[in-house]
Amino acid sequence: MESDLEKGVTNLLLNCAELKAGETLLVVHEDPKLGWYDDTAALAVRDKAKAMGLETTWLQVGAPGLEKDPGLLQQIDNHDSTIFFARVGDQDRFGDNNGKERSVMVYARDAENLASPFGQVNHRAMMELKQAVNEVVLGGQEVKITCALGTRFSGSVPMVERENDADVTVRRFPLGVPQPVPAGGFSGQVALTHYLTPTGSKPYDPPNCKIDGVVMAQVELGRITGFDGPADAVAAVERHYDHVSSHLGIDRNFIHSWHAGIHPGTGYPRSVHDDPDRWSNNVFTHPRFVHFHTCGAYAPGEICWMVLDPTIEIDGKALWKDGAMVPSQFPAIQQVLDRWPELQRQFDAPAGPIGLQP
Repeated sequence: MESDLEKGVTNLLLNCAELKAGETLLVVHEDPKLGWYDDTAALAVRDKAKAMGLETTWLQVGAPGLEKDPGLLQQIDNHDSTIFFARVGDQDRFGDNNGKERSVMVYARDAENLASPFGQVNHRAMMELKQAVNEVVLGGQEVKITCALGTRFSGSVPMVERENDADVTVRRFPLGVPQPVPAGGFSGQVALTHYLTPTGSKPYDPPNCKIDGVVMAQVELGRITGFDGPADAVAAVERHYDHVSSHLGIDRNFIHSWHAGIHPGTGYPRSVHDDPDRWSNNVFTHPRFVHFHTCGAYAPGEICWMVLDPTIEIDGKALWKDGAMVPSQFPAIQQVLDRWPELQRQFDAPAGPIGLQP
C-alpha cells in the first residue's frame, strides 16, 4: 500500500507531469539553506522517477536572479520534462517555452506538504475544477469583489481565450488558481493590509512593504489612481511602488489581472511575519485569498495585493462568500465535486492555518 508521500509523488509524476518510462527528467531543487524547500520531497520524486524507468538528472540551484542561468536553460532544453522544487520555475510561468518540454512548478515545499491532502488531491480533479471556474468567471458579464475591510471592486470581464492551461506555459502543482481575469475593465477600491509582496516574477530588494492598518487603493479601469489611509502607511506604499517601478523600469500604476484561490487544502503553519514573500507565495491558492497582479503592464506584474476573505459575485451570485467557495450556486462547478469525492471532502473541511494566526 502506498504511503501518503508516495500518493503525492505519484499524483505529481503521473497525473500532472504525465511522465512515461524512457523519458528524461530534470529535477531542479533549490538549496534548502534558503528556507523555501527542504530536500525530502524532491528526493522522493527523483527516486520514484528512477524506479519508473526515467533517466533522471538532479540539479541544485540558488535563489532566483534577474538574469536567467544559461546552464540551467541548456539543461532544461536537454530533457523531456523539468520539475521545479525551486522558485526559478515560477519566473517563466507566463513565458513561452515553444512546446520544447513539459515543466512543472511545485508549490509543495516539503514531504509533509506533498503528503497532505494539498498534494494528494488528484491533479485531474483540480484541472476539471479550474476549467469549470474559468467558464463561470470568464463567462460572466459583471464581477463584484468585496471584503469586510471595505474592498469594493467591480467591472466587466473581457472576452478571453480559455483552454486547459492557456494562461501559463509551466504547469503548477498542486493546481490552485483559475485563469487570471484581466483588470482593465474594473474600477473601485481595494483594501490592502499586512504586506505588499512580490509576485515571484523578478527579484528586488526590499521584497516586501509592511502596511500598518488599512491602506485603500483607488482604481479606475485597471489603473491605480491613488492610495488613502494612515499617512505613514500610505507613504510607505508609495515609496515601495516608486522603488520597484523605477528599479525595473515598468509601468507603476498598471493592474494586470486578479484571481482567487480554489484549493482548500492549502495550509501555512508559519507566521506571515517570518517571511511575507514566502507566506504569500504559499497561501495564494487558498479560497480565503484573492490576489491582484500589479506594477508592470505584463503578467504577472511585480507587486501582489493579498485580500483576505473576499466575497466574489458573478452576475449577482456569490462563488466566493467571505473566503469560502460556494460551488452549489453553480451546477457546472458542483458537478466536478460530485465526480471527485476527495475534492468535496476538502471543501467540507478546508485546511486550518493560513499564516495569520496569533
